[in-house]
Amino acid sequence: MAAPLEILTANPPAGTDPGDIEAYMAGGGYGAVRKALTTISKDGLIEEINASGIKGRGGAGFSTGMKWNLCADRYPRYLCANADESEPGSFKDRLLLESKPHQIIEGMIITSYALGINLGYIYIRGEFFQIIDQMEAALADAEKHGFLGKNILDSGFDLELYVHPGAGAYICGEETGLIESLEGNRPYPRLKPPFFPAAIGLWGQPTIVNNVETMAQITTIVDMGAEAYKQIGTEEDTTGPRLFGLCGHVKKPGIYEYDSDVTLRELIYDAGGGIRDGNRLKGVIPGGISAPILTPEEIDTTMGFGALGKLGSMGGTGGIIVMDETTSMVDALLNASSFAAHESCGQCTPCREGVPWMNDILRRIRNGRGRDEDLDLLLDICKQIHGHTVCVFGQAPGVWPVRTILVKYWPEFRACIERKELVVLPVEESYLRPGQYEHIPPVPGNFRMKTNEADAAG
Repeated sequence: MAAPLEILTANPPAGTDPGDIEAYMAGGGYGAVRKALTTISKDGLIEEINASGIKGRGGAGFSTGMKWNLCADRYPRYLCANADESEPGSFKDRLLLESKPHQIIEGMIITSYALGINLGYIYIRGEFFQIIDQMEAALADAEKHGFLGKNILDSGFDLELYVHPGAGAYICGEETGLIESLEGNRPYPRLKPPFFPAAIGLWGQPTIVNNVETMAQITTIVDMGAEAYKQIGTEEDTTGPRLFGLCGHVKKPGIYEYDSDVTLRELIYDAGGGIRDGNRLKGVIPGGISAPILTPEEIDTTMGFGALGKLGSMGGTGGIIVMDETTSMVDALLNASSFAAHESCGQCTPCREGVPWMNDILRRIRNGRGRDEDLDLLLDICKQIHGHTVCVFGQAPGVWPVRTILVKYWPEFRACIERKELVVLPVEESYLRPGQYEHIPPVPGNFRMKTNEADAAG
């Protein structure tokens, strides 16, 4: 089994408050800021982040160094740390906010220094009431100790950081929706292009939006150096430690830290202790509810962004949702679809109308009133939504869960329609094997069952 790591999840000294800046500094905290501001040039810091190979931990897995390099050569620039953790199945950011507030702040200071930013925000999910207070206290302590404010460490660098609580809208996790909310507007995502935040962001200025885990990892990279950092994981896929939030039908749910070479099977059966009550695995979502589902035959994949992408899924936020043999996949998809229907911001017609429509159809199937044409209709609605909205919400979590759970667990949905009741099939009968359907396309298009008749017809 892959060895667990304790880099981001290392516990503070016994009896100390995670927000205690004195205890954090006694353990070497803010040493990365001193190193960055006193011994490394701004260009050198950017090169170090590029060399580390780090990919953002907010869901998309986009290169952090590339994002920094895309920042337009205009000033002022702004930094937004995205702590609006609202993806079902994800809870790693909450752990970091509670246990490593100063490591996040330290990463924000380093990022701001490297990019010439003098004002930044930590955008926190509005329901995190206690965390908001804790983070504001941590910022105040950092300023008292000279790490924020004017002329930090006599470097001539000034930086102000503020906490901005959201109002509980999932769409604010999308970077341009977050920026709209920061500006005091309704969080309608912006069209990209032209509104890539690194070019046209907060108040029309270049803005870097990074997840809070990414900010914590920046501190780690400067501490250990890019060469040591990229030895963790796989340079060709995903470097550095990753936090995985294991939840659902496992014996030991929680946050686990590994490199990207760990397999999904190891996380479920070794780290998580296996399936509850001795049950069999039926399906697993590997990266938050938006990530396409994997069947029991697909769990030997490693957990890098690229490896999961080859299976038609994604690493996402690292939120792993495990479902055992007692799970109704119709109920599971209805639950995911209900969330998406509720959280659609309503800006784009395909998403605003299409996602609730799919939810209505799924509810009809679940209640024993499904029609023969409903499954094809669901796939057709997916096709009409995909790629036809301003932001990716219509696709994830709107389309991808519907398309992949429906296609892979087609027999269970068919059974519900044919028997006019909710049916939970035995595991081996509930899902199609990869050879039984054409590849689920990552772009608009419906799948086709592989049958002798269909193959003969071309």
